[in-house]
Amino acid sequence: MDLPVVDLSRYLGISARRGAGALPPAAAEVEAEEVELRALCATVSGCLRDTGALLVKDPRCSVEDNDRFLDMMERYFGRPEEFKRLQARPALHYQVGATPEGVEVPRSLVDEDMQAKIKLMPEESQPAIPRGPDPKWRYMWRVGPRPANTRFQELNSEPVIPEGFPEWKETMDSWGSKMIAAIEVVAEMAAIGFGLDKDAFTSLMKQGPHLLAPTGSDLQRHGSLGTVFAGYHYDLNFLTIHGRSRFPGLSIWLRNGQKMEVKVPVGCLLIQTGMQIEWLTGGKCLAGMHEVTVTNRTLEAIEFAKQQNRSIWRVSSTLFAHIASDAILKPLGHFAETPFASKYPPTCAGDFVERELGVINLKGRKGYS
Repeated sequence: MDLPVVDLSRYLGISARRGAGALPPAAAEVEAEEVELRALCATVSGCLRDTGALLVKDPRCSVEDNDRFLDMMERYFGRPEEFKRLQARPALHYQVGATPEGVEVPRSLVDEDMQAKIKLMPEESQPAIPRGPDPKWRYMWRVGPRPANTRFQELNSEPVIPEGFPEWKETMDSWGSKMIAAIEVVAEMAAIGFGLDKDAFTSLMKQGPHLLAPTGSDLQRHGSLGTVFAGYHYDLNFLTIHGRSRFPGLSIWLRNGQKMEVKVPVGCLLIQTGMQIEWLTGGKCLAGMHEVTVTNRTLEAIEFAKQQNRSIWRVSSTLFAHIASDAILKPLGHFAETPFASKYPPTCAGDFVERELGVINLKGRKGYS
């Protein structure tokens, strides 16, 4: 199956006109608009609930924006390892700056419950089994304002800027803010589709520790079929958004257990559900499981890039949108009455994030590197 593509233009246009205080349209037009918007919102919430993923088109996020970001990150990840390690901050849980390859441990490598569930899957739906930490680099860049006072300073630290990239801050801030804006619209639409207040999710996202977190995978060294760059896992945040990568390889698992390699059309963004939205919906939305491996389509893209003399670093244009660190995660509204709501007790978002980071080997310790 293919994921539906939701064009956000219509929702943005109607919202902008209403916010500008323009003369209200005729009653019949208002009613037609409401029917259209509610159908769009139902598509968003239904897709997140049933598949854990959604493709969107946002007129504010252009192909040129994505390409400019990818070009810069390909140059960065192509720099020597000793240079990139200068930007690593293990004492801050690697939540800013560089995370070297071989540090992040995929959840499926250490979670025994997850391993037991994998064994019960049909063979064709089982993920690749990683043999160790992920052989990918990552760069963490904070997007948006941070809270003046927080118990979780490590999750809200100042960004790290590598030398030799004068365009770094402007490029990262520009692309990151555009993807956050797309996430906020999807969060509004999902809330409406789920029968919650429009700002049920976005109000909790304000001053969250949002992270633009591109990965860099060296396909020259690790480009053989079946290599696991990101082992089977879920994301711990609220929603994850990706621009289109130049090299395929991302597979997701639908709610029914089916494995699907994702094809992101040009000009589209991929959104995936994380653990925080699972918490807020009392398990109605489950965190989407996914992995990144070298597939046959990846190998074809590598050959094409070599013919064009382009970089063969696989860069993911990934952003993790979070609930604010000091906010409380709990099932919202009618989700508090769902059968599984008791599995999601009130929990401080920052505490939850720190626990999850500890499991995947990213929580810094004294003397850890």
